[in-house]
Amino acid sequence: MNRQETNSTYKSGFISIIGRPNVGKSTFLNRVIGQKIAIMSDKPQTTRNKVQGVYTKEDAQMIFIDTPGIHKPKHKLGDFMMKVAVNTLKEVDLVLFMVNAEEGYGRGDEFIIEKLKGIQTPVFLVINKIDRIHPDQLMELIDRYKDLYSFAEIIPISALEGNNVERLLGQIEENLPAGPQYYPADQVTDHPERFIVSELIREKVLHLTREEVPHSIAVVIDKMERRSDKDIINVMATIVVERDSQKGIVIGKRGALLKEIGQRARHDIEHLLGSQVFLELWVKVQKDWRNKASNLRDFGFREDEY
Repeated sequence: MNRQETNSTYKSGFISIIGRPNVGKSTFLNRVIGQKIAIMSDKPQTTRNKVQGVYTKEDAQMIFIDTPGIHKPKHKLGDFMMKVAVNTLKEVDLVLFMVNAEEGYGRGDEFIIEKLKGIQTPVFLVINKIDRIHPDQLMELIDRYKDLYSFAEIIPISALEGNNVERLLGQIEENLPAGPQYYPADQVTDHPERFIVSELIREKVLHLTREEVPHSIAVVIDKMERRSDKDIINVMATIVVERDSQKGIVIGKRGALLKEIGQRARHDIEHLLGSQVFLELWVKVQKDWRNKASNLRDFGFREDEY
């Protein structure tokens, strides 16, 4: 630990962000941290691993865990994602249950609330995307959720616009225990650079491909090293898909889509690493990888770590 260890006024803790797919958890995390550490997509179930974002102030440190959206699993990867999300509830000091104001209450919320009833951790209801609904609808939503669970706080926000996010952070700080500063003040995530780079590439595939592809892909960083003769980082990565038809889609006509994925990813990777990047991408078919435990382990989805 560091200088904050004996400071009884310093507050710190771990906060889990949980909710159905596509409620804006990653958008919120990126807003708080101030840079992209969680990938964002308009397609649900984007987040597959726990992403820890570290937000440090003079008198507090908040460690956010962005979990996979809770959903009914359809394969071994889905099972993994579910376990990751539910297990974090037992490990944290505070839970943010985030819901999408535009979608309203759904069966997935009912399932999550049942899970919440089994924990002692304080739970905030965070109603996101309030910029997309009328204030009258918001009041109806608050009344609906209030009847279902005894939330410590109910806070409406817009993660995209930033509305009420500072108020939410203030309430989180108030509810955290006294504790040490776990991470250096300038550290924003506990994930290695290779993980963030692979996620940035995967985000571009999500943005640019059709429905049949997004959740069938994994990205593996084969090599990442700085060249000795120039200030350039070489990144070699493989995009893994499940079917030959998906490989064709990702590559595109005459390689056009793969080139576009590479250009967009390289821009974000250079911003992340603060250096010029030479990015090489390959596409490989690994049939039905989401249902094979050995593939899941190879691609970084290690159940024994959760």
